[in-house]
Amino acid sequence: MIRLGTGSLERVVAVGAHCDDIAIGAGGTLLTLCRARPGVRVDVLVLSGGGGEREQEERSALVAFCPGADLRVTVHKLPDGRLPAHWDEAKAAVEELRAGTEPDLVLAPRTDDAHQDHRGLARLMTTAFRDHLVLGYEIVKWDGDLGRPAAYQPLSPETAEEKVRLLEEHYPSQRHRPWYDREAFLGLARIRGIECNARYAEAFAVTKLTLHLGG
Repeated sequence: MIRLGTGSLERVVAVGAHCDDIAIGAGGTLLTLCRARPGVRVDVLVLSGGGGEREQEERSALVAFCPGADLRVTVHKLPDGRLPAHWDEAKAAVEELRAGTEPDLVLAPRTDDAHQDHRGLARLMTTAFRDHLVLGYEIVKWDGDLGRPAAYQPLSPETAEEKVRLLEEHYPSQRHRPWYDREAFLGLARIRGIECNARYAEAFAVTKLTLHLGG
């Protein structure tokens, strides 16, 4: 297993189609990253859930998942499950985000995610952030779309447990979902940990990666 870092990491962008996507897909990575780099700027864009309970949950959760970060959160009101019909609005939101930051790392959905909202947002990100490291996080779901990831962020047992605790604490509106539970989150993290020789991990797809091995 080859271990590569990102070098200087001062700005991060994290995007989700829905409130809780980022925390489910990359919550452990955000905890790890923000603790290692106090004051790191994290710009968050969420396309749906604005103006209600879901936005309140999201803002509270992201504060917990990004301890000590310079956190900027924007939550829009696009209807859940309808991103293809609101493509112009979604594209405008992503372009506004891009105009306001030059990130060292982008956390986004995977381009091959089965959910149309996730997949659509992922497509927008790879065009708006052409020269950036974009890591596509995974979300376990009924569709069975988990694939073979290319990148892993190992998580300490403490971080993996904290991620699950924060998911359970900050998103009460999702507790009724049959897949939203401790076993699902820790189970996937354990599998990804096995794949990268760690106890737990989060895994990511990488659409394109440029190496600088000579410098």
